[in-house]
Amino acid sequence: MKKVIIGSLVGGLIIFIWQTMSHVALNLHEPVQQYTAKQDTILHFLNKQELAPGGYILPRMSHNQSMEELEGFTKSIAGMPWARIIYYSSYKTDMTMNMVRGFAVDVLMVFLLVWIISKLKIPRRSSIVGVSIAIGFIAFCQTSYTEHIWYPVFDLRAQLMDAVIAWGLCGFWLSRYFGQNN
Repeated sequence: MKKVIIGSLVGGLIIFIWQTMSHVALNLHEPVQQYTAKQDTILHFLNKQELAPGGYILPRMSHNQSMEELEGFTKSIAGMPWARIIYYSSYKTDMTMNMVRGFAVDVLMVFLLVWIISKLKIPRRSSIVGVSIAIGFIAFCQTSYTEHIWYPVFDLRAQLMDAVIAWGLCGFWLSRYFGQNN
């Protein structure tokens, strides 16, 4: 059990460090958190609207419209600009709990990967790296890419890099810690 805990903690730390590098040091996700000189004007306007915290897609019809109204609305907005807004009523600058929860989730994910590795008949190093990268790619496809299909994101390449590189590095570590030579 000690080996599982150490493997999970170190693997979780590897993923956590990559996420930090990706978002902070390398700034790969800049396309979805860009600066605009109009931020004060935009935030002031949104605040005056008294929106509830949440996500908004503009333009969008209310839910109680008929099918004919929906078809007409859809035709009227084709080719027009649109926006996704994620609105929070208060900016929280303390990231302590976010980081603790993020690291805890990373460790839990790696613990589950270690459990999968333990089910391999012969946990060869190449199999461990392959399984790890496959899990990262599955997670990317299920979340980031599926979202991109419907609501294009501007950091898709960075999200793919996060999945493949973080899980690849984690898999490399786990292959050295748990794996047998090929």
